[in-house]
Amino acid sequence: MILRLLRLLIRLALNLICRFDIRGKQYVPLTGGMILAANHIGFLDLVLVYFGIDRTDLFIPVAEKWEKVGWIRALSGPLNMIFVDRFNPDLKAIRKMIALMEQGKCLIIAPEGTRSPTGALIAGKPGVAYLAARSGFPVVPVGITGTEDKLVVSNLKRLRKSRITLTGGKPFIIPPLPNKDRDVALQNATDEIMCQIAALLPESYRGVYAEHPRAREILRESM
Repeated sequence: MILRLLRLLIRLALNLICRFDIRGKQYVPLTGGMILAANHIGFLDLVLVYFGIDRTDLFIPVAEKWEKVGWIRALSGPLNMIFVDRFNPDLKAIRKMIALMEQGKCLIIAPEGTRSPTGALIAGKPGVAYLAARSGFPVVPVGITGTEDKLVVSNLKRLRKSRITLTGGKPFIIPPLPNKDRDVALQNATDEIMCQIAALLPESYRGVYAEHPRAREILRESM
């Protein structure tokens, strides 16, 4: 009940300050465990999923530093946030995320691990690829544009609505990691996730993956 009310308030607030263009919504199943992996460019990303995805069983890992912020800590329960250690292997959090997906819930996560300081993609961390390989749940890539903090604040000062796009891509599976050359396989899986996201973004947002051969291959296949 509280989540539904918060979701309504979030949608009302976002509609006041933003214009939305949502694409590829058909790729996000309405039921079942899955990993929704998106780029992270602004603070609005934290609540954006509650606007763009018609599911009430979402849960989001959030950096442990935000647990010290009172209002975020207060909302963490109703909004199904999980505070995680970004700098050390957090096996407890990984087990909890897998357990929630096994219950049919949808994980929302940013493979970069933090907001990009440039707005373009930075190198992805291996955590999401490891989680996907270990759990076997499908990964749905999502590209976000227009939520950069400076841009949103600038538009608010000018009483303009920020134009935000959410683009979903086709789900894919990361296979289990082999016993041999696991680090190489994990890096390849991380690159796959990041390149799938990059292919959903305008060129200026692709960052370190703009020239990646796999990203270029995905773009050619989508033409």
